[in-house]
Amino acid sequence: MAEEKKPAENAVAEPVAAKATVKTGRSFGAPGERKRNFKGKRGPGRGRNDDRMPEEFEQKMIDIARVTRVMAGGKRMRFRACVAVGNKKGRVAIGLAKGADVTAAVTKAVNKAKKNFIDIPIANETIPHEIRQKLGAAKILFKPAKKGRGIIAGGAVRVLLELSGIKNITCKILGTSNKVNNVKCAMAALANLKRTESRAVKPALETNKE
Repeated sequence: MAEEKKPAENAVAEPVAAKATVKTGRSFGAPGERKRNFKGKRGPGRGRNDDRMPEEFEQKMIDIARVTRVMAGGKRMRFRACVAVGNKKGRVAIGLAKGADVTAAVTKAVNKAKKNFIDIPIANETIPHEIRQKLGAAKILFKPAKKGRGIIAGGAVRVLLELSGIKNITCKILGTSNKVNNVKCAMAALANLKRTESRAVKPALETNKE
């Protein structure tokens, strides 16, 4: 009787072991391989170069402020940054963003500025014509200037004009003194500039005197 029971015990033990191996292979083997393959295809440092500015572009801080927002549990404090970006060759942009700290706010502002570049028509290192612009409470006046005059502007508008590449211009702020509003108004004025084609002057016809 003992000899007849031993084969039965072995027969029951073998299927259990087989099932255990199948379960472990399905639950841990396949997902583990997929994760390793996914991480292997993704190279180190992927996506880091997207936040870097090109070498020809420069960025300058226009304004940074600490703002608070009243919530149910109290006040939430954040930082707001306004950044100007330009290549000093006729392309300029501004970005305004908020963040938990100054670094995060500046990074978000630069990323926003990258998407809003405008091309400025520059003629003889100045603007082609006079322009007046009003945006909200901000009023601004731009006038072309002769060579050697320089940038006559104050506050945040001067920073924006330096990055735009305009070397001779006269500017007057007629409205509010808010830096962010003045910069937005200056960007609208630069975007509304029109290119003027220089017309060649025809020489006067000489009359033949007899």
